Parts: sequence; C-alpha cells; structure tokens
Amino acid sequence: MGKASDFGLLIIRLGVGAAVAAHGAQKLLGSFGGGGVKGTGAFFDSAGFVPGERNAQLAGLAELGGGALIAVGLASGPAGAAVAGNMLVASSTHAENGFFAMGGGYELPATYGLIGAAVALSGPGTWSLDALTRHKLNKPWMRLFALASAGASAYYLIDQRQKLLADRASSIPAAEPAADAAEAPQATDSGAPQSSAS
Repeated sequence: MGKASDFGLLIIRLGVGAAVAAHGAQKLLGSFGGGGVKGTGAFFDSAGFVPGERNAQLAGLAELGGGALIAVGLASGPAGAAVAGNMLVASSTHAENGFFAMGGGYELPATYGLIGAAVALSGPGTWSLDALTRHKLNKPWMRLFALASAGASAYYLIDQRQKLLADRASSIPAAEPAADAAEAPQATDSGAPQSSAS
C-alpha cells in the first residue's frame, strides 16, 4: 500500500472513528448534549431494546471503544466489527424512514457501519498502532470471528426488538366505537331512524 493510500485511510479512520466515538460518549457519558445511560436507556426502552439501560451501555461501549480504536488503528478487526454490528442495529431502527438522513433514514449509521466493516476486512494501513505492534491484536482469524459475532449479535437484537414491538402492538386495545350504542340512531316501527336522545 502506497503512502497516499495510507494517508487516505488514516484520514478516514480519524474522521469516522472520532465521530462514532463521540456518539458513544453521548450514550455513556452524556457528552455533547447526549442523554447519558439513563436518557438513552429510556429511549431504547421505548424503541423496543429492553432492558434499555443495559443496551445503551453496550451500544455506547461499542461506539466509544470501537470508534476510538479505529481512529488510532488498534485491534482494527474487532473494533471495526463492533462498529459495523452496532450500526447494523441502528440502521434497522431507521429503515422504515427510507435511506436519506433528511427523512430520518438509515443513511448515516449505514455509512459508519460500512466503513467499520471495511476497516475490519482491509486493516488500518501502515500508519496505525496495529502496524506498529505487528498486528498482534489484528490477526486474520480475529477479524473473521469478530465480524461473525457482531453479525449474529445484531441479528439477535433486531429479531428480539421486532418480536417485542409486535407484542406491544397486539396488546393495544381496539379503538372504542365512535358513538355509544345508546346514542346511535334506532329504527322505529315505521322504519325511520330516531335518535335515543329525543
């Protein structure tokens, strides 16, 4: 890999890694206007990720830890996989809104997830701590195992959320009739409708 490619990969890693880590800090620490574990946990509960606070902690750790590791290029396979799996779950919550972020779609988490997966598969480049440590924390088997684990975990979370939302929808009572039966028009002996209020 040439110096220009390494420099380009470094820029991508620093930019995306820092942005993802900031999202994690919002969830875990309440930084940058985030809700912290309690606020994020309440949102997660309402969105179907139960228990909310535990899922907020796990998502925050994946983003803060994974993003920071991507930025410095350490344990890039597991870090990229953690980000990819987390963003797959995040994308699923926005899927009903379409692709573009302007409409609340999954554009941003999908982009972060694809970059995380690409870093996991390709490695961080020469200008990284993995290269400095001779990839002791970024072996090929680690990358594959981490991606498979992240994918399986994401599938499980998405499936459990969908089941919970379906249960919630089925437990909502049917809407009350628009008018009480006693107030509904009643037929008289002549066949003409007559209100019970008269």
